[in-house]
Amino acid sequence: MAFHVNPDKLTGLSRAIEMVHDGAVVALGGGLSARLPMAMVRELVRQGRSGLHVVGSAHGIDVDLLVAAGALAVCEESYVGFEQDFGLAPAYRRAAQAGTIEVRESCCGTLIAQLRAAEAGLPFMPVRGVVGTDIPRLHPEYGFVTCPFTGERLVAVPPLRPDVALIHAPMADRHGNVHLEQPYVLDERFAAASREVIVSVERVVSTEEVQRAGITVPAHLVSAVVEVPYGAHPSSCYPDYAYDRAHIGEYVRAAAQGGAALEDYLQRYVTGTPSEEAYQKAVGEDRLRSLGTWAESTEQWKELFV
Repeated sequence: MAFHVNPDKLTGLSRAIEMVHDGAVVALGGGLSARLPMAMVRELVRQGRSGLHVVGSAHGIDVDLLVAAGALAVCEESYVGFEQDFGLAPAYRRAAQAGTIEVRESCCGTLIAQLRAAEAGLPFMPVRGVVGTDIPRLHPEYGFVTCPFTGERLVAVPPLRPDVALIHAPMADRHGNVHLEQPYVLDERFAAASREVIVSVERVVSTEEVQRAGITVPAHLVSAVVEVPYGAHPSSCYPDYAYDRAHIGEYVRAAAQGGAALEDYLQRYVTGTPSEEAYQKAVGEDRLRSLGTWAESTEQWKELFV
């Protein structure tokens, strides 16, 4: 567990992402299409990061975009895709089939155990759930132990201490106290186990406001705070906004075609937009604002996902 005692951690997006070096082990917060750290993912691509080793629970456009941009070398996830909505992740699938990225399929149980071992300073943590599966074969770093009380043979997973965790949240103060809405996915564990933690937030507020909402991640775990409204777009960040199904569909179609179509998407929304402000203009400010109307009525919520 790292301790970061700088009293003022507020910084800009570009400067924060400079903390992430090529080849870093990067823990991605959020999951599936919810609260993904997309502004930071886009900035990683803008800054030309390469050889990254990402870990996470189950993810979508964040991982697929990093693959599409050539930033990813190793992917350690239980799932990468767009659920029943848009199906498999096109760039990730192509790279996995071609062997241009290393896929180390994992599961939430092993990942949580590894993060808890890192938090506790233990050399390993026993896991029962993957005994008898092929997951240990994909992870030569795993071992086996025999329980001294029952004689049961268990998988032993080593501690996992990511170089940096990228987390998006609704709010934080400038000291680094962070409020997350449930489900937390693995964000709490990533924050406690990682060497550096960069948090992008919808808004920076007073410490008192974070306290009233509830501090999920305490300040001493956080290295940097970046204020980036719509920083999870096109994934959701409830209660502020729903996920942008139309934009995700646009990405999936471009990624599925590959080639010029994918390059056009990257140019339009990532490499050709030098900042998140430029990205938001490309998406459309009216569209972004409309995503915040999801809670007005059931009919309005349904209209957003047509």
